[in-house]
Amino acid sequence: MNDAVYPGMRQLEAEAYQQSGYFTAGQARAHRVSRQLLDHHVRRGRFTRIRRGLYRIQGFPTAEHDDLREAWMAVGAGDALLSHESALALLDLSDNIPDGVHLLVPRRRRGLRRPAGVTLHTRPDDEEVATVWRDGLPLTAPARTLLDVADRLQPEQLSMAVRQALRRGLLTRKQLQEEAGRRRQQHTIQALLTSETHR
Repeated sequence: MNDAVYPGMRQLEAEAYQQSGYFTAGQARAHRVSRQLLDHHVRRGRFTRIRRGLYRIQGFPTAEHDDLREAWMAVGAGDALLSHESALALLDLSDNIPDGVHLLVPRRRRGLRRPAGVTLHTRPDDEEVATVWRDGLPLTAPARTLLDVADRLQPEQLSMAVRQALRRGLLTRKQLQEEAGRRRQQHTIQALLTSETHR
């Protein structure tokens, strides 16, 4: 099939190139690429179906965080953020290997189909979440990330993560204290910051 007849195909591929070769069925529809045309190009080897509703340009070079990108796009890149242990790993604040991909989504989306290997966490629909980007992926900012994992890490691991974040300038003590106050976790963070002061 000639792309000159289907200009949306070129537009779809241009968008996919900005997303490490990935695109969703929704993005294909937005470019007026029908399901039948998509299936045709999968059969011909132009695209690879990664999972339900997610595709990739055949032969696109793999990247270190493809598993995170696939999960993020499959859930819905519009309002999902990488969070918890996944965000901690992307921030390079932990040596732990995450047990799967952790994503934060608005509460209204809690009933969505969860891809295998993905843990969904919810937030209030109207909550503004501070976001940073790493390798073209959005994730919770360091202060929130550290508080999200505070009860999931060993105390020494959490202390090391906080120390690294402060030393590398990823956050300030004030930002961490403000986020802890907002989340009612002042006690946990105050103990960590006190121990940092005495090092």
